[in-house]
Parts: sequence; C-alpha cells; structure tokens
Amino acid sequence: MKLNRRSFVKLASLSPALALPMVSCSPSEKEAEGKKKENIKSLQLNIQPISSEERLARIAKAQQLMQEQKIDALFLEPGTCMKYFLDFDFFLSERMVAAVIPAKGDIAYICPKFEQDKVEELVKFGNKVLTWDEHQSPYALTAKLLSDLGTPNQKVAIEERCRFFLYDGIKNETSRINFVNGEGVTAACRMFKSPAEIALMQAANTATLEAYKILFDSLEEGMTQYDFRDIASEAHSKLGFRGSIGANFGEWSAFPHGSSKTQKLKPGDIVLADGGCTVEGYQSDISRTIVFGDYNDRQKEVWEVVKQAQTAAFELAKQHGTTCEQMDAAARAVIDQAGFGPDYKYFSHRLGHGIGMDGHEWTNLVRGNDTTLQAGMCFSNEPGIYIVGEFGVRLEDCFYMTENGPQYFTQPSPAIDQPFA
Repeated sequence: MKLNRRSFVKLASLSPALALPMVSCSPSEKEAEGKKKENIKSLQLNIQPISSEERLARIAKAQQLMQEQKIDALFLEPGTCMKYFLDFDFFLSERMVAAVIPAKGDIAYICPKFEQDKVEELVKFGNKVLTWDEHQSPYALTAKLLSDLGTPNQKVAIEERCRFFLYDGIKNETSRINFVNGEGVTAACRMFKSPAEIALMQAANTATLEAYKILFDSLEEGMTQYDFRDIASEAHSKLGFRGSIGANFGEWSAFPHGSSKTQKLKPGDIVLADGGCTVEGYQSDISRTIVFGDYNDRQKEVWEVVKQAQTAAFELAKQHGTTCEQMDAAARAVIDQAGFGPDYKYFSHRLGHGIGMDGHEWTNLVRGNDTTLQAGMCFSNEPGIYIVGEFGVRLEDCFYMTENGPQYFTQPSPAIDQPFA
C-alpha cells in the first residue's frame, strides 16, 4: 500500500516493529522492506557514544592550545562546549553553574551549595566542586578559584557563547586578569571531527534520509506544513531518533526559512524541506526540493541550476588548498551565469555552515573566510535560488573532509523528480 498521511498515523499506533514504513504487500517488496528494517536496527545497534578516552584527549588538546596561546584557563557554562569536553549537562538559570579547565592542573566546577550532590553525581572528569550559598557571590568564588590556580599569563578564556552577566560578574571581581574570547580553544578543537564523531554524524544523516523517504511518500493534497512537520517527527521517532523536518509549499518556498502562514499543499507546488536529527549529540542537516505532482519547465530550470551550483562547489573542494570562500564563490558563479544574479539577489545566503554537535557551528562557507578546507572539517553544501512570488529551490547535503578530499554523508538528489540517489 502507499503510505499516505492517514496510513502513517495508523501505523504509528502499532508496535514500533510494525510501525516502520511499509510500501507494498508483494513478496519481493516485503523482502526488501524486511532488509530495510534490519538495516535500521543495525544502524541503532552500531551507534557508539563518544568514549571517556576521547574526551580526555579533547581536554588535553584544549590544555595544549591554552599553553600555546598563553591562556591560563578556560571558563565554561552548561551547553555544547561543556558537553563536548566534560560530558556534563545541566540546565541554565540565573544561578551560576560552571567549569574551569586550567592550562595545567585539575578541572574545577562551581555550583550553588544546594545543587552540589547533583553536580557531583554528574561530574565525570575532575573531582573539585566549589559551592556558594544563596547570599554569596559565585563571581567572587570564581575569581578566587582562578587566583588559586595561578594565572601567570593573567589571561583567562571565556567560552564565546557564555552569557554576558557571568563574564561581567567575574570581571568585576578581579582587575588583574585579562579575559579573552575562548574560540581559539573551543573552535580549534570542535572544528575537527574524529572518526567517532564522523560515524555519529553519518548515522544521523542516514536516519534523516530515511525519514525523508517516509515523508515524501506521505504527501497529500490539502496537508499543511504543520502536518508535514508532525509526520517528520513521528518518522524520526520510529527510526529511533529525535528529529524534525520543516517544509514550505509553493510561493512560500521562496522564503529561505519559510513563512508562519498556514500553507495547504496543492498539485504543482514546490515542496522545499529542511531538517535533521540528533544522534548522541551530533546533528544531521538535509534539504530536498521536489514538486508535488508534475513539474513545469521553469521549476526544472531553476532546480537544475541549483544542482549545478552544488556540484561545482563540491568539485572544487576536491582540489588541495581550496578555501571556504572559494567554495561559496564557485556556487555563486554558476547561479550568476545562469541569470539568477547578481550576487545575493536570488542566492541570498552563504553556501554552507559548519556542523557537528551544533547544527550551525564553525566554520562557514562564505565570502571573506579564507580558512583552508582540512581533514575533519564538516560542512553543509546548500545553494539555493529564491524567487519571491514564484518559488524557491534549495539542495543541501553535508560533507566531511578527509586527507583525500570531501565525502558526502548523503548522496545529492539526481533530478527534480528523484530526491534520492
């Protein structure tokens, strides 16, 4: 049977094993579907979380970078960087919970006294936990910690996404320390993915591509973008992961990140979808553009220009020494030459972004970024053309750099009516 929105919801009410996508009752297709289920199960079973040994290596690299940059310590608050280095999760509030990784010495944590038991339960690296009562200043406590650690360089790095009031509070407690942006440590570590990280990102991309297959088989006339989003969430869930994919239909696809207005799908509409999932903290990000029903010449023309731009950028990445801005320029040149320029007129955003634990992270494929592509870097390759009042097309596949050049996590769409290679 064809899996439409109603049949998908019905399947979702069944057991997880039965709720995986089924598209035919013929013996040969049943066998193929059985293999698909086995592949999905295998994907889930083979997922390996980041090991403690790898996190220790990350901490050591951060300390080495600090020593090279004459930084005495790195201040972190709960978020992606703290998870990356210390495998530590905690909610954000107005009360300081933080960690300090010194260039030399033991890691220390700061938290409210009443949270001490919970924090100590969560700590995996280091065992020093400093606490403050509600009437006391966590900033003074942190300043004292930094003083006790010793700051011969009088320089402390603050994680670049740290909230300002924390930095400001600490700064006001000490006049002899120079605080600097921690990006030279955090980004310099996180930008380069290990084989274990690449494997998790591959799993995330594979899962999202499977979710797309369910989604595109579920399209129905009259469905809204909210129906689409709900099916995407359920599809990821049935595959064993948390994820989301949004879509915009027809003229609303000309808004790169869509419109909040309710859209109802009708024959001939462009469907521009974008989304991903998370596997052990690592992200996927895939965009596909198709037509619901028959496409017209104009839609095909624009789609093929975007496809050519994506291909041109990827081919350039194969050349040793290519920079981030050169990839953006390669894609933009194709679009300009096809009559959809100049510059940002219709291709209104950068070519791509870095991706890893955050959906958008260092570094970007954008003009002005002369960073050379290097092994371990991961990016999205997502050119687009957006014609307000008509439609938009974006094609996005993420890739990672190896010593031998770029490798896609997912193979790009071959044609407007073939979203999957």
